[in-house]
Amino acid sequence: MTIEAFDRVHLDGTGFDRITEGEVVAVVREAIAAGRGGRIVTPNIDILRQAQVNRRVRAYLDDADLIVADGMPLVWASRLSGTPLPERVAGSSLIRSLSEGLGRDGRSIFVIGGNPATPQAADGATRAARRLADECPGLRVAGTLCPEYGFERDRAVYAEFCAAVTEARPDLVFVGLGFPKQEKVIARLREQLPATWFIGCGAAVNFVAGDVDRAPRWMQRVGLEWAHRLGTEPRRLAGRYLKHDAPYALRLLTASATRR
Repeated sequence: MTIEAFDRVHLDGTGFDRITEGEVVAVVREAIAAGRGGRIVTPNIDILRQAQVNRRVRAYLDDADLIVADGMPLVWASRLSGTPLPERVAGSSLIRSLSEGLGRDGRSIFVIGGNPATPQAADGATRAARRLADECPGLRVAGTLCPEYGFERDRAVYAEFCAAVTEARPDLVFVGLGFPKQEKVIARLREQLPATWFIGCGAAVNFVAGDVDRAPRWMQRVGLEWAHRLGTEPRRLAGRYLKHDAPYALRLLTASATRR
């Protein structure tokens, strides 16, 4: 199963692969076995909105090997346009399904992100990696990093960070630093690790580590995960979700229905 086997559904200038979560895992496993690396991007409404006005965000999407829809509004828009995507494929789910798939092959992961360590507990990346290894027989942990905020602005620290990942030579790297920082990090690491797969997974590291509760499955299924996130982080997310993303989502849905 190759990437070329899947058509792309275009939504507001971005092509989304018409692919299921299980098929993503199959594509990545096959590519790793063949020595081919790649990059997965999981845009939601907010990222798609940013891509309309920010050329750097657009470049991150255009450079991806797999683009999957992390948000039910995107799936709804594809259905309204007459070119339906098969399902939502969230980074928060892929962190587990990809780990399970790579475990079958005895492959390795590297986890980046999470909350800092405390006197009572290891950092979030370490705890997430341990949990994934416990849940996924055969999975190897090549390493973890939980960098301090602003690490990328210190040239020496950033170089040391990249060297640690490169020297570990993982098969797949989960980068949970938030968009677009995680995409900048991935772009730099890919130059040194052409046979490695990368996915920017946002809050997924915190979810797996147990530091943040993900929305109940019923909310995920009906497209209300954003409401759960808003309820847990209102100060940080209210402006983005209500002022910018909601109006954009409405425009996208309307345009998709009209285009059909």
